[in-house]
Amino acid sequence: MSDDLLDIADELYGLPMNDFTPARDAKAKELKGTELAGPVKALKKPSLAAWVVNMLVRHETEQVDQVLAVGAALRDAATSLDGKEMRELTKQRRQLTNAVTARARGVASSLGVKVTQSVADQVEDSLTAAMLDPDCAKALRSGLLVAAMAATGVGESTAGAAVALPAALGFSATSAPAAPSGRPDLKVVPDPDADAKKLAAAEAALEAASSAEEAARATYDEADGAVTELEARTMQLQAEIDELKRRLVELEESAEEVDEELDEAEEARTEARTELRKAEQAREQAESAVGRLRKQS
Repeated sequence: MSDDLLDIADELYGLPMNDFTPARDAKAKELKGTELAGPVKALKKPSLAAWVVNMLVRHETEQVDQVLAVGAALRDAATSLDGKEMRELTKQRRQLTNAVTARARGVASSLGVKVTQSVADQVEDSLTAAMLDPDCAKALRSGLLVAAMAATGVGESTAGAAVALPAALGFSATSAPAAPSGRPDLKVVPDPDADAKKLAAAEAALEAASSAEEAARATYDEADGAVTELEARTMQLQAEIDELKRRLVELEESAEEVDEELDEAEEARTEARTELRKAEQAREQAESAVGRLRKQS
């Protein structure tokens, strides 16, 4: 049922905005009595911003795939960037999403729908979310959005709540929009600025990727320089350690010699003290004899 439901959803979410609800109800009625009737009837009508993104995915599939590829590359590169480099990367990413949002407005206009700035902001938020969050990227590529997405870089992804079906994550919308049943195809008015807008988006993507590469290279060069400097410092310290070890051996030998001399000096002092005691005793005896003789005389 999942594959069949995804195919039906793919067709319905590729229709003009005003045709979604009647086409969905008609499809559910057609499927009455089957297990698909309920899930089809439960499919939500997309918001205008979600519909614009769904149309962009179908009419500009190659450009959308390029945006998602650049987003994946930037996410990988961002892990090694510092604050200044991240700000530059964010600037490049905004340039790309601005260009693609302008193309999305052009697609909607060619389908007879005018996009206000408020809706365009939601479209750009969805593109930014797809570049920052891999789950949001899958949601956008499915072409089955029912609500705009936003990514702040913290907390849980908004991808699951933005798609019509949980199985949409991993599904890829068909490139050609399905024509409404029983109604003539819309006549698409070519956008005179289409080539210029595609070029602007491609150039923005190239600039963003080049900036990320340059920042990553600078980070590598800085790390490589730090390794070289620390290797030299390590060699210097090892040489100092070797010198200190040699000096320690010399000091230990000197200490042993001094210990031997100290032992000899202590022995000499002990002998000298013994001789001193003997001399003191002899003097005392002599003094005693002199005293006795003086008394007798």
